[in-house]
Amino acid sequence: VVDGTLIPIEDVKDPVFSQKMMGDGFAIELTEGEVVAPFDAEVTAAFPTGHAYGLRRKDGVECLIHIGMDTVELNGEGFDVKVEQGAKVKQGQTVVDLEAVKAKGKSLVTPVIFPSGAAFTMNKKDGIVAKAEENILKFS
Repeated sequence: VVDGTLIPIEDVKDPVFSQKMMGDGFAIELTEGEVVAPFDAEVTAAFPTGHAYGLRRKDGVECLIHIGMDTVELNGEGFDVKVEQGAKVKQGQTVVDLEAVKAKGKSLVTPVIFPSGAAFTMNKKDGIVAKAEENILKFS
């Protein structure tokens, strides 16, 4: 999804994510400002503020990418949105470019949540990840 440092979802400072109120997942602290689609999907939600996206694979697995903490407060400033709701995206396609958001001082910890309840196993629990890396997790 992004380049950065992998963080267990339980360590995210926002309780909505750390207490898994929206579903299980993981987080990545961005080191670069580009977010890409983790798999081929339909964009089921594209918030007008640019801070969150919902994606759904053909098999029904849903993914919510919430970019940064409190970034909704920017009202879209700094988000260069590349997709809209209803669009079809391919794995690796740029969803949003955040270079300007990085300068705003908001946390770039980005939760990736699976609200559909898809069962998964993390193959990697910490360390540096790259958006081109494919084996971070495995769906059961």
